[in-house]
Amino acid sequence: MRFIKNDTNINFMGFAPIAQITTYVAVLLGLFYWAYAGLNYGIDFRGGTVVQVKFDQRQDISAIRASLTQAGFDSFSLQALGQEADNEFLVSLSSSNDENISAAPQAAGESAETPAATTVSQKVENTLKSAFGALTIRRVESVGPKVGDELKWSAIKAVVLSLILIMGYVAFRFEWRYGVGAIIALTHDVLFVVGVFAFTQKEMTITVLAAILTVGGYSINDTIVIMDRIRDNLRRSTKTPLPEAFNKSINETLSRTIITSGTTLLAVLALFLWGGEIIHDFAFALLVGITAGTYSSICVASPTVLQLTRWFPPKVK
Repeated sequence: MRFIKNDTNINFMGFAPIAQITTYVAVLLGLFYWAYAGLNYGIDFRGGTVVQVKFDQRQDISAIRASLTQAGFDSFSLQALGQEADNEFLVSLSSSNDENISAAPQAAGESAETPAATTVSQKVENTLKSAFGALTIRRVESVGPKVGDELKWSAIKAVVLSLILIMGYVAFRFEWRYGVGAIIALTHDVLFVVGVFAFTQKEMTITVLAAILTVGGYSINDTIVIMDRIRDNLRRSTKTPLPEAFNKSINETLSRTIITSGTTLLAVLALFLWGGEIIHDFAFALLVGITAGTYSSICVASPTVLQLTRWFPPKVK
């Protein structure tokens, strides 16, 4: 199946300088905003406790927030889950609440004999039960602050190591020029997703990190397909001007790129719209990353390889 005619000849390399400038400006803006506002790290990375609560009756989110504040919780976020009729809420509490919980005032109806060592999740349950009646704790997740720091550094090392290994494989399988082009495109994809998360202040969690690594694998797959066609066309005709050979290769693989990226984006869009709150950020990261990865394969990796081939021509046997 082909969506693009065989004789299509879009001058991608002619647009490459503008595309690259736009790309680098967008990435730099994301980095500046990341440095300015920081990332909204989830419980996985900053430590704390997540409690998912389902009330038997409909409750107002502002009343729940006021009740938790009055009970002594100093740093938390409250989020409604699903439809309004579901009466489900997600309470995310930072690790500082572990230290302050013993000093928190007793909730209404809570006996003075309650142990000071009550866990944060138990304190949340007792507070909300005394204020709103019957409820069900659907999920509790706790991560210590030291574990959160370790996960953060492990995440950074995982991303950096994966980029290095991918560059090494592409350089071995093709040439070092292709490896550099691939790693620049992958770095662009990762930084673009992180920049979008910094700008939107969506939670950066282990699940989102998995999405970012998935984006890297998906992006390099599309990049290798284009690079393989570029290498074949350069071998077949050594007298063809480089920009023409690169344009021809991208145009020849354009149908494949549109079909694979389009069908993947449709599946991810369905997850984003109807997958529920739990995987919403995961699907959002995939949506942004796959779009950026498809763009970078054409407008970042290929022009980079073209420039390196001009600056460092391969030795012709």
